[in-house]
Amino acid sequence: MPTAAHRLARARALESMVRDIARAEILPRYLKSARNRKADGSLFTEADMASQQRFSEALPAFLPGAVLGEEMTAAEQAALWKEGARGLWCIDPIDGTTNFANGIPLFAVSIAYLIDHEPVIGVVYNPITDESFYAARGAGAFLNGTELPLRAGATELRDAVAGVDFKRISHHLGDELAVRPPYYSQRNFGSSALEWCFVAAGRLDVYLHGGQMLWDYAAGRLILAEAGGVAEALDGGVLMSGPAIKRGVIAATSPALFTEWSAWVKARS
Repeated sequence: MPTAAHRLARARALESMVRDIARAEILPRYLKSARNRKADGSLFTEADMASQQRFSEALPAFLPGAVLGEEMTAAEQAALWKEGARGLWCIDPIDGTTNFANGIPLFAVSIAYLIDHEPVIGVVYNPITDESFYAARGAGAFLNGTELPLRAGATELRDAVAGVDFKRISHHLGDELAVRPPYYSQRNFGSSALEWCFVAAGRLDVYLHGGQMLWDYAAGRLILAEAGGVAEALDGGVLMSGPAIKRGVIAATSPALFTEWSAWVKARS
């Protein structure tokens, strides 16, 4: 994909494919799929497995590359990551499985195409709301064809609406945020992929999550960056460092707001 325009055309075509597969494999199973537990205790449903199978078949025909997904063993994920520098799909067939299984309409398919282990196109699609966020490197980010962000966000931290996942951050930082929050208000939606996109859209101004896997943020990070936002690993490490590493992440809608938010968090971490 040599040009930004070509990447954007690919992203739009991918968006159409994601919509079709989600409508065929996920929507008919909504409110009908039983919860199951994997060995690590996390949830999965029949819809996770069915949609991953469809994407695993369709994506390599769309662009060359193996498919690395959440519903795989750690050994399989590590091998694909090592071999996939020239093209690799990173997917989460349903991000927000607990929401999906409980009938909460906040979950999404998250798909990114990586070259040299960096995302170049990404799509996050919620089939219940029919909201499709997508981006191509160097070509911008969009929601159902409308360029992101949708609104001007807060310019100061005290006016910001924050997305914070309290259960995965340190007790000290959580106590500071609960007792002396530096922002105006706080939300948590139970789908990391959607939360990244909500920051990109300006629905959230700042974001903090204590532990995400590669498929949680691969597409959302690109969408946020193309919308003008900023994100880093909470510990200062490299975000795109492999599928076996759970990373804390911190993000904001603008560089200035990110500087203020990051300084506050790191002073209390």
